[in-house]
Amino acid sequence: MSYTVILGVTGSIAAYKACEITSSLTKAGVNVVVVMTKPAQRFVGPLTFRTLSKNEVVTSLFGRPEIHDPYHVSLADRADLILVAPATAAIIGKIASGVADDVLTCTLLASRAGVIMAPAMDDNMYHHPIVQANISRLKEVGFKFIGPVEGRLSTGRIGVGRLAPVEEIVGVVLSELEVLSAKQPTPAKEDVKRQASGKGKG
Repeated sequence: MSYTVILGVTGSIAAYKACEITSSLTKAGVNVVVVMTKPAQRFVGPLTFRTLSKNEVVTSLFGRPEIHDPYHVSLADRADLILVAPATAAIIGKIASGVADDVLTCTLLASRAGVIMAPAMDDNMYHHPIVQANISRLKEVGFKFIGPVEGRLSTGRIGVGRLAPVEEIVGVVLSELEVLSAKQPTPAKEDVKRQASGKGKG
């Protein structure tokens, strides 16, 4: 079974690593739909993600005037899992506060799929009590976090704030999809259930 992962890309220098994530997940057979914020597009162009994912890249709530369903709702309904990588302090704060002011935040709030956040930001920002409180809030409602890790940051300092390794992020996503797959009823399981309930009798 092919699963759909919505990959949210936000405005961080680490956005280029989302290209590697897209490529790796696509090669693993995952259908990746990339949703980009406006700041993210200043680091990487949508064409790169469209080429890697073989899918349309979503950059606006109003991208399809010929389609009458709300764009963020249709995206949310398609998602088996949502990954935000890199996740900036801004996107974490918006979602923790229930702010929906672009296609990514609207999709996150409209979806009932599991959400994984992979933060990337300045180490002082990451350790700020407000950011930590926002992360704790999202964890309380079921969001999962990968990283960040310690390393050289865009400022040149060494600190915790660097995006987790791509292979680690991809591994967690694939593991989550395996869990979803295990929960899916197979025909054999359905036959057993019908027989146990007597529905399989002629």
